[in-house]
Amino acid sequence: MNKNLLCLALCMFLVLSISAQKIMGFTEAAAQKQIAWEKLLDENIQASNQDQYMQFLTSHPHHVGSPQDEKNAKYMADLFKKWGYQTSIESYYVLFPTPKLRKLELLGDNYFNASLMEPVVKEDKTSGQLDEQLPPYNAYSADGDVTAELVFVNRGVPADYEELDRRGISVKGKIVIAKYGGSWRGIKPKVAAEHGAIGCIIYSDPADDGYARGDTYPKGGFRPKEGAQRGSVMDMPIYPGDPLTPNIGATKDAKRLKIAEVKTIMKIPVIPISWGDALPFLKSLQGEVVPPSWRGGLPITYHIGPSNEKVHLQLAFNWDIKKINDVIAKIPGSVWPDEWVIAGNHHDAWVNGAQDPISGMVAELEDARAIGELVKKGFAPKRTIVFCAWDGEEPALLGSTEWAEDHQKEIQQKAVAYINTDDNGRGYINAGGSHTFEPFFNEIIEQVIDPETGVSLKERKYAQKLVNAKSTDRSKLMNEKDMKLDALGAGSDWGSFLQHLGIPTLQLGFGGEEKGTQYHSTYDSYDFFTRFIDPHFFYGVALSQTTGRVIMRLANAELMPIDFTSFYTTLCSYIDQIKKMLSDTRRETADLTEMQKEKLFSLVEDPDVVYAAPKEEKPVPFLNFSSLDNAMVSLKKASETFKNLYKKGFLLSADKKKKLNEILYKAEQSLLQQKGLPNREWYRHQIYAPGFYTGYGVKTIPGVRESIEQRKWNEAQTNIVIVANTIQNYTAQILAANKLLE
Repeated sequence: MNKNLLCLALCMFLVLSISAQKIMGFTEAAAQKQIAWEKLLDENIQASNQDQYMQFLTSHPHHVGSPQDEKNAKYMADLFKKWGYQTSIESYYVLFPTPKLRKLELLGDNYFNASLMEPVVKEDKTSGQLDEQLPPYNAYSADGDVTAELVFVNRGVPADYEELDRRGISVKGKIVIAKYGGSWRGIKPKVAAEHGAIGCIIYSDPADDGYARGDTYPKGGFRPKEGAQRGSVMDMPIYPGDPLTPNIGATKDAKRLKIAEVKTIMKIPVIPISWGDALPFLKSLQGEVVPPSWRGGLPITYHIGPSNEKVHLQLAFNWDIKKINDVIAKIPGSVWPDEWVIAGNHHDAWVNGAQDPISGMVAELEDARAIGELVKKGFAPKRTIVFCAWDGEEPALLGSTEWAEDHQKEIQQKAVAYINTDDNGRGYINAGGSHTFEPFFNEIIEQVIDPETGVSLKERKYAQKLVNAKSTDRSKLMNEKDMKLDALGAGSDWGSFLQHLGIPTLQLGFGGEEKGTQYHSTYDSYDFFTRFIDPHFFYGVALSQTTGRVIMRLANAELMPIDFTSFYTTLCSYIDQIKKMLSDTRRETADLTEMQKEKLFSLVEDPDVVYAAPKEEKPVPFLNFSSLDNAMVSLKKASETFKNLYKKGFLLSADKKKKLNEILYKAEQSLLQQKGLPNREWYRHQIYAPGFYTGYGVKTIPGVRESIEQRKWNEAQTNIVIVANTIQNYTAQILAANKLLE
């Protein structure tokens, strides 16, 4: 009897707990039903299915244009159809160069011919598929045959060239060698060419991802001596996608630029190599010892150069048009079929690509299967759910960009959100995106359990934040358990949706506790992944559970789960950062000028040292932020009013509720400017963009921030006004929503 009473009490507690849970966008009654469906989602998601999908998708190299790439698209399309989705394969025709000649030599007495290959590893069953693999190369490098002295440029970012300038070292007419890291790889040859270099070599230093971090593959998971990182160097901060068809879908009959007209192909030849191949070249360098922050993990003294011996770099490519295949699968909405929740992950890889991207793709497939099973049991999403498997992400975000450009009017009319996943790891939830989604996403990670610790994803993320915080900051974090969304720059398929079309976006995945990396290497294989990344697909399941909830809630919410105050708070922090940066620049310029004058009078003559004449910096002007400050005052008031009125939306008629939701999901589009950012009009979002000289790294309020960084003061002032007007347009959307609610 007591046991029965205990069970009854426990059941009542669970029911009360569920009914007490509130979900943004749902009434309490609807929330209870939604949580019940999400529990069934969890029960349906199986790690063994993800394992099965991965074994097929990584069985052979599947780069753009390969036989396995097409087989994978058909395999996934057949799965979606089997699970009840309306499925199609949409093909585009894009420029995708592949290498036909690669040669890198150190000339002179210490002659060395770089192998430029990754050897077969007996413990990795797919590493021997040499005839099917693309060798290490950088897509969209220029063809070239150059011979010159070598100079080491650290990470090859603008700050490194400033350091070289201070030391009187020029790279003009030279070949440069740079370490991976510090920026997206395409920035390195871009900046090198701007400084007059005629060739670029990028190598993987063991301090970053090799033996200095842990045992190397196959004993451990870190990059071995011969491991090299392939990757694109197309100048995607100008525009991503097919370089021949900017702003339009690369259909068969699309009007194409000539290759000579393309702005995004690199101007100099560039090649990636392993540290094993890099070592003889680094040993050849003479000149000054590098600054401490430039040193890597190799057992040598790192010198800047130039080298005594010359380096010969020769590259030639097949500049072919290749077909790419996007798989698009839909479940029509039962109430609002013309409102779409879009989820995407890419399926192409540089080689076998188990972690990047298939770990994310298999989580998406299992989400689709599980949701398809729920539909058979009566789950009826109110909005249309669209699952996408993009092709061609690795070369230049090709598949997602071409699809978005091809369907841009329809997407801007119908898409309520885009959810992106890519490679997945293990450890902590990581997420970025539109800050209006911050409270909504925090509700979700409160309800998904971390598979290793048994606590919620939110609790584990909070613990990580506390551990990593400075001791002086920990007390401030005690009541800040909410996870902050990162701002999104570039690096995956969200770019077209957020930064070109203004669709509210989330990007999510797990990471932080992987036991190595084989990023863009032959060794990113099923064998590697199941030994060192997520052996039992526990975090693949966690990703499906998290993303599945995001998709299902956005599909079923009566009111879009938008919080404008989160956006306002985040935007305030970006503006404060810019003002502080301007103030610091003003102070540093004044200090630098005085230091330069002092140095001129204190230099000791040294025949072995060439001193660069210090450049007198112009005073930093005071910029007028009043228009932006006033716009922010209006945004704050409108956002707070909306938050107070939000629940009244449940009382609206069906027609008014639909109108309200349309205002909410289209509000992000008012953050676009049709003319785009300075010198790169494809990027139209005024709050988030990849940096012109960072690539993957985001620049928030980029028109203003980058103008200040580049000391273009008139441009900075113009963009302050543009951003102020953009915020006013955005506030007008909130006011329209408030009017409906009032």
